[in-house]
Amino acid sequence: MVPNVNRISQAVRAGGGLVVYIQNTFDTDALSSWSTYFDVFSNPARKERMVAAFTPGSFGHDLWSGLDVQPEDLKVLKRRFGAFVQGSSDLHETLQSRGIDTLIITGTATNVCCESTARDAMMLNYKVAFISDGCATFNDAEHNATLDIMAYAFADVMSTDECLALLASTAPATTRVAAE
Repeated sequence: MVPNVNRISQAVRAGGGLVVYIQNTFDTDALSSWSTYFDVFSNPARKERMVAAFTPGSFGHDLWSGLDVQPEDLKVLKRRFGAFVQGSSDLHETLQSRGIDTLIITGTATNVCCESTARDAMMLNYKVAFISDGCATFNDAEHNATLDIMAYAFADVMSTDECLALLASTAPATTRVAAE
């Protein structure tokens, strides 16, 4: 999936769009403001593993090394599974201040963070594209079930190639020429 994410990111940048990397973050703020998840829905061992994996500076918190992250890309810390739910991040305000109304969702895990963010984005009136081969999770059954749910009510599910074709067809003529 990483090459697909990189291809889409490159096309978004070329078209003048903003690439945003969202980092799942379990710090002291998350532990106190989302205590029900950590203290009720997670057993102590799972809580310990999750905090160790997603604390800033840990391997799990870092962006994947194969991603083509550019200096102009935005990095957003989120403290819930979905990036838009209150208390998670400032993503909504950041996008609104830039006039962004369309999102292309890629990442992991398809059925947790990607799905949660896409659902909330649609309900906040964003146009949402959910990239079938730009997301991944633990197994095909969970991945495919989420794609079905997204297509039913929350997003336009498409492949990387379909997304790139759509981006190319809607880009201003000067952008199309520059990209060819």
